Amino acid sequence: MTDRALLPTGLQDMLPIDAQYEASVVDHLMTSFASQGYDRVKPPLIEFEENLLQSNGAALKAQTFRVMDPISQRMLGIRPDITVQVERIACSRLVNEPRPLRLSYTGQVLRVKGSQLRPERQFAQTGIELIGSDAQTADCEVVLLAVEALTKAGAKNLSVDLGLPPLVPAICDSLNMDEQTKAQLRTALDRKDAAEVKALGGEAADLFGRLLDSAGPAKEAIATLKELNLSGLAKELCQNLINVYDLISSQSPELRITVDTVENRSYEYHSGVSYTFFAKGARGELGRGGRYVTGSGEAATGVTLFIDTLMRALPKASASEKVFVPLGTDAQASAQLRQNGNITVNGLQEVTDQKDEAKRLGCSHIFLNGKIEPLAV
Repeated sequence: MTDRALLPTGLQDMLPIDAQYEASVVDHLMTSFASQGYDRVKPPLIEFEENLLQSNGAALKAQTFRVMDPISQRMLGIRPDITVQVERIACSRLVNEPRPLRLSYTGQVLRVKGSQLRPERQFAQTGIELIGSDAQTADCEVVLLAVEALTKAGAKNLSVDLGLPPLVPAICDSLNMDEQTKAQLRTALDRKDAAEVKALGGEAADLFGRLLDSAGPAKEAIATLKELNLSGLAKELCQNLINVYDLISSQSPELRITVDTVENRSYEYHSGVSYTFFAKGARGELGRGGRYVTGSGEAATGVTLFIDTLMRALPKASASEKVFVPLGTDAQASAQLRQNGNITVNGLQEVTDQKDEAKRLGCSHIFLNGKIEPLAV
């Protein structure tokens, strides 16, 4: 006989208390986004594969489930990420809306494989996209709004790591480095392999070594960046990061900021400053984002928050207090209880002991003789 509780690897049921807790956390996040003018959109769970995987979505091709649409006879993709869908909406249905667009979203995504830090293949994403502005104040707004939303949702001891994914490619291009060496160097930097970086860096070995060594607290890293003898695009990118750091630290001086200019993994399509959010004691990142260019060529920036990681960083959920309302209680009285903010559970049949029935149903209180009474533990 099949075990009906058995689910595929990486998928799980979320049971009472936990499901409600997650929903309330998402509500906190979305309320924070709305308070700063981010309008909510709701893309579909599944859409045409070529739309889902074009432009920046191509980076998630290997993580996308595909099915054949029996109606159109075209391939569909189940979204592995919502960001690319919001980008599509901005570039199509909202193309004539005033810029910058401020959009928010939340929903479930499905991926082919989990990772070591995130074994779940289905999880919730919540985030924002600011499309149509290349101002560094836009990066600052997105970072600080994400911090504010996470804080209001209950996350503590937050930090943000600022990155610069296009910096290393820009330096390599200025050196006319061949593609094989460039790829090997990129891998060595991602692995933080100082010896390999020195061997591959050529005339810029010392420069790459300093960038690698500078990863850490922002003040020291920024000081190193200011000392580097860069030119062209590389110099411009570094200055952008410095400007974003100055804006963030001036508006939120207590926020812990680190900098890693050589980290590139999972930031392949980013065109400027990237940001990754952490909380002390949490396993993995709470969210990530950064600057990119949409498929229609617009400057954009945004952040995605991973609800599964966030939930693990929050205190354990506790059961809500519920008031048991015995069968036969006046409906108006019961409605008044809910209007006063109580959660009510109606009795559906006559029982010998109302208090025992209330406890059996997991209630903390009972409504008797026109009053709410606590149940003895």
